[in-house]
Amino acid sequence: RDMEERRKQIVNLVNQEGMISFAQLKRHFPQVSDMTLRTDLKQLDSSRQLVRVHGGAKSVTYVVGTDDLISRRKLRCPEEKTCIAQKAVSLLRPNDTIFLDSGTTATEFARHIPDEEFIIFTTSIDCVYELAKLTRPKVYVLGGHLKPASMCVSGARTILEMDQLTFNVAFLGATSYNEHVGFGCGGDDDSTMKRVAIEHAEKAVVLMDRSKVGLASTFSFAKLRDIHTVITDDGIDKGFVELCRLSGVEVL
Repeated sequence: RDMEERRKQIVNLVNQEGMISFAQLKRHFPQVSDMTLRTDLKQLDSSRQLVRVHGGAKSVTYVVGTDDLISRRKLRCPEEKTCIAQKAVSLLRPNDTIFLDSGTTATEFARHIPDEEFIIFTTSIDCVYELAKLTRPKVYVLGGHLKPASMCVSGARTILEMDQLTFNVAFLGATSYNEHVGFGCGGDDDSTMKRVAIEHAEKAVVLMDRSKVGLASTFSFAKLRDIHTVITDDGIDKGFVELCRLSGVEVL
């Protein structure tokens, strides 16, 4: 009965988060041995209730190489996203030119941006909705192919427009961080767009909650050395913070 209840909890956790690392799983079940948890994952994978991946598990409804539905991501880690948004605001300076990526954390950040003089470029329709409530910033929406699942634009047209711009700060979301491949996202277009934003920005800032550490996505867009600052929540893995410190990356 204990085993059944634990496995049910594991499936619920994975479905709620989309993806989960083995380290996160251990934190949720501190009394359970590594071997038992690995056996649980193996059995749940065999019965197709989740998908085992290197370093953890993902929901059967979540495919790494595609966009996770933004409506589902909005439900995850709401307090952490608010914490990250508030920290990100502290980096803003009057008259900054900002690039704002798409995603639920970026949208939460857009909701917290003060009504001051900024120039803001974004690919996110959800961010535009929040920014339209402000009167003083100049807001530019980059063109491109609309992806309804993630409510953003991307593609060759987006890259062409970005190639003609420079930013004081680029705020970028990430779906994962893995020590070997770096920061990752769900699509090829997205990874190219994020790399261009990094190249054209004085500072590249990644907005990422603790659930993303230890996961890997199909497409990577940056290593730690490419990033100036990581803004995360207070529960972030200490090993990740140490990696950032050794790479000279600021963690807020």
